[in-house]
Amino acid sequence: MTPISKKIGIIGAGQLGRMMAMAGYPLGQKFAFCGNNNDEPSAMLGQMFIEKDCAIESLVDFADVITYESENTCVEQVREITKTVPVFPAEKSLFISQHRGREKILFGQLDIPCAPYQLVNSLDDLKKAVEEIGLPAILKTTTEGYDGKGQFVIKKTSQIALAWQKIGNRELILEGFIKFSRELSIIAVRNAENEHVYYPLVHNIHDDGILRYTIAPAQQIIDSVQETAEIYMQKLLDELNHVGVLALELFETDSGLIANEIAPRVHNSGHWTMEGAETSQFENHIRAITGMPLGSTKPKQEIAAMVNIIGTTGDINAVLSLPNTYLHLYDKEERAGRKLGHINLLADSAEDLFATLAKLEQFLPK
Repeated sequence: MTPISKKIGIIGAGQLGRMMAMAGYPLGQKFAFCGNNNDEPSAMLGQMFIEKDCAIESLVDFADVITYESENTCVEQVREITKTVPVFPAEKSLFISQHRGREKILFGQLDIPCAPYQLVNSLDDLKKAVEEIGLPAILKTTTEGYDGKGQFVIKKTSQIALAWQKIGNRELILEGFIKFSRELSIIAVRNAENEHVYYPLVHNIHDDGILRYTIAPAQQIIDSVQETAEIYMQKLLDELNHVGVLALELFETDSGLIANEIAPRVHNSGHWTMEGAETSQFENHIRAITGMPLGSTKPKQEIAAMVNIIGTTGDINAVLSLPNTYLHLYDKEERAGRKLGHINLLADSAEDLFATLAKLEQFLPK
């Protein structure tokens, strides 16, 4: 091992762990994963501890530092691990981000604008919340929803009972509908020495609740909007004492940026940084959690894009034949709605980028 080598344990063994390890090995780091089976995307990239075989205990014994792939990681488990091995991001980031109500409360405390909301625990609560917030509104589970799951758009009062029937009988949150022009996100990184770096705002295009492609940087973003996003992020990073990557999803509106939610981990909308930035989000996350200086977030070319490969792998030869195009497959079996990989594109102009995107039509939403 080199003098700067750390043994990094990752809770989870999916594609995010895989890409963190691939970014960390050139820095001399070692990796182990806690996962469900030996067929997961990270399984061949380090020691693999299977959950049913006391995996967390084995991961703790292995690691100098531990991180995780998902905001749904058990808070109590992280609290217990921290007694022996440091975990980054720490418990507070996890606790806040895995509950939409707690996120909204934190946004309010930090003067970060967000949608009006009400927590609801019954059909009567939901009816009262609709009266206060108005329609249309989005009813969401407070925990565990992702990629559009656990959500119901209520457009008229006759849908209230149906919405409760579909996703109710648990704590929910009703959010007022935001009229926005684009969905944006920003990724930031903080290390334990309170060094912050920020990637440019990106434009995210979703279909059926799933991120399909990202344009980076988002076009026609004035400096003051980027600065506002960075101010929001600095408030969050410092309040949470966050170490590692933090992602903030935003709505661009006529009255400014409106916060949607945070993710205390490397994020799908940051995958473009693997080829598109001087230091990828994955490398900067590893740098942050191991106490290394953070790397430059400057884009390498004028514009980039990331396209998710969803459900079926598609015609990969068509991708490989295109210039300035980079394929990343996750070694996952095909399944409807599943993220199997992504494609990164770099270009010197928006015109060139969109011309290449047009040739990847098979991977874009119809």
